[in-house]
Amino acid sequence: MESNHKALEEQALESLDSMSSVPTLKGPIGFVIGLIDRVFITLAVLTLVAIAFTVLLQVCSRLFLPFSISWTEELSRYLFIYMVAFSAGVVLRRHRNVSVELFHHLLGPRGKGAFQALICLCIGVFAVMVLPYAWAYAQNGAWQTSPTLRVPMLYIFFSTVVTFGLLSLYSVLGCLEGLLAVVKPNASPTQES
Repeated sequence: MESNHKALEEQALESLDSMSSVPTLKGPIGFVIGLIDRVFITLAVLTLVAIAFTVLLQVCSRLFLPFSISWTEELSRYLFIYMVAFSAGVVLRRHRNVSVELFHHLLGPRGKGAFQALICLCIGVFAVMVLPYAWAYAQNGAWQTSPTLRVPMLYIFFSTVVTFGLLSLYSVLGCLEGLLAVVKPNASPTQES
């Protein structure tokens, strides 16, 4: 009964996201990529929890203290920026970006693989092109500090480097998985060739 329930659940998820049928890398490489995914998901969840705590602290200080804590709004904004930065690559890998799916369900396994490779190639080229400018932008914050926390803005601006670096990495992985799906449409890849 449990296996039947799992199969129905997987079928329902695949019908909602037709691109999830493109096989991901398996074996030792897939295991390492899974660990990297878990690290960045954990960091994103921790920043989300920190945002919730910070906003709760701000609300409590406004309600119960004669003064409000000024740095909580700024900290929650910076935590939100890093939450997005940590999760951008994993969102790309799991096909959770906002998209319009007009024809995805009409494609076969090779077509879905080719489409994924094309999309990941476009995102990767853009991310690699922007990455040096993101680094230059981050360096601009080396002599600036945030208004209330007095944190060097280099750490805040560095989130753009993290975002585009992770998008570059994950787009290479997505492109590779898409190309492997074009070459071997019915077999899930066990190792990287």
